Amino acid sequence: MSFWTLDSIKSIVGGTWICRPESLAERIAAGETPLGGVSTDTRTIRPGNVFFALRGDRFDGTAFVAAAARGGAPLAIVNPHDGPGESHPVLAALEPEARASMGVLVAPDDTGAALLRLAGAYRKTLEGTRVIAVGGSNGKTTTTQLIHAVLGEQFRGSASIKSFNNAVGVPLTIFGARKGDQYLVCEVGTNAPGELATLASVIAPDIAVITSIGREHLEGLGSLAGVAREEASLLSFLRPGGVAIVPADAPELGDAIRVLAIGEGARAPTFVRFGVGEQADLRVTSVEASRSPETPGVRFQLNGRFWYQIPLVGEHNALNAAAAIGVARRLGMVQADIERGLLSARGPAMRMELRSATFAGGELRVLNDAYNANPDSMLAAIRTLATLGAGATRRVAILGDMLELGPSSRELHAEIGRAIASSGTADLCVFVGEHMQHAAAIVRTTSPQTRVVNVPSSEPAEVALMLRELRPGDFVLLKGSRRMALERVLVAIEADGREAGGVKHENDKLTAIEPKAPTPAKAP
Repeated sequence: MSFWTLDSIKSIVGGTWICRPESLAERIAAGETPLGGVSTDTRTIRPGNVFFALRGDRFDGTAFVAAAARGGAPLAIVNPHDGPGESHPVLAALEPEARASMGVLVAPDDTGAALLRLAGAYRKTLEGTRVIAVGGSNGKTTTTQLIHAVLGEQFRGSASIKSFNNAVGVPLTIFGARKGDQYLVCEVGTNAPGELATLASVIAPDIAVITSIGREHLEGLGSLAGVAREEASLLSFLRPGGVAIVPADAPELGDAIRVLAIGEGARAPTFVRFGVGEQADLRVTSVEASRSPETPGVRFQLNGRFWYQIPLVGEHNALNAAAAIGVARRLGMVQADIERGLLSARGPAMRMELRSATFAGGELRVLNDAYNANPDSMLAAIRTLATLGAGATRRVAILGDMLELGPSSRELHAEIGRAIASSGTADLCVFVGEHMQHAAAIVRTTSPQTRVVNVPSSEPAEVALMLRELRPGDFVLLKGSRRMALERVLVAIEADGREAGGVKHENDKLTAIEPKAPTPAKAP
């Protein structure tokens, strides 16, 4: 039986019909009405998509079912409603024309869970597709893009859009694959214990990559050991004969793998370890970071033999690229194609994104790493500021709160202050948010040569204050958690540059800042 039929979808989802036009199945079977693919957003829906009316704390997709019908969705799946089926509020919102053209299924539990069930069933139809899952504390999106760039040199496939790595984004990534695709790269994230296992069970990867183990989401995961246990759970869902590509320099991950008994029995995966230590199978033995604004990027050597180059800044990206090389080699790619794929890679928006703009009558350079932050990625960004900003008039660090760190937040923010003070990395530090005050206090008392400014947020008044601190010739780092929205500073800088007649993008990733996309809601 075809996957994309009304009966197949109803069986997988386990729903109940509250609206099923008599002729709908016949029209689908005859090809008169398309049915295929999934949408959770009527702004991007395509004719034939199944519309899932997701519900969150601040929205209810039920209100958009009529819009989905107008957009060409032949089927909607909605949440249960207290009361008999005929009183479901979605029916009252449907015009007679929509009732005649659209089927409506009520999920037995909630639409988020139903979406995961349908995605898991669709993944099983992708038998000829090598599915790669990418998890880890830092570098997931960049590594996903590196893998996609390399595999795309030889194979046909797709990868996660932006950072769609949660209980909505992962299914949408899976539904983006087509039969005949040779690979699919799924980024997978987590905030709390058990979230990753839920997603990994749907992905059922052939290859699993863990990019790093770091101090992320400690509010939910508790400790570095808790992070390692959560990330290691990804490996439990590898298909038989699967491959685990993991960091060699993360002892907590090794402990978690042993606790979970991964690597034992008939389902034991093949392990490929990457890193800088002697135990690494793919060992980064040398890294050279370009300081030239014309050719930003990193050149690195593996195992003392092969050299590779990526047009991404930040020496830590050599490790992300090593993981991508591990995937490519497992799929049988030759050296020349791997090198060419890495050279063609483009990093995701707001991750180590290097820009240059006219500002206040002169040139100012910005390293926009404002998409997210945790202590380890913050320290990596500060090291990159030291390297790339070496020739600047001043090195400026605009740093926002690192969120979801739980009871460790005060100490981890203070650690950032100590790192800046001891290294002498920055001439000016602008600390944004309540938690960054702990870093500011350290820098202010132990590094008197560094100018320190505190602002509460990135609202327009505070952004205007920050801009008054900047000068032509500065090299500026923007780094903070997503909710701090520090990209607003770059938007303001570039607005000043446009008025003066010049903005350019040094590593050719984007032509303009993308508006912030709504993060797909997690299933309750």
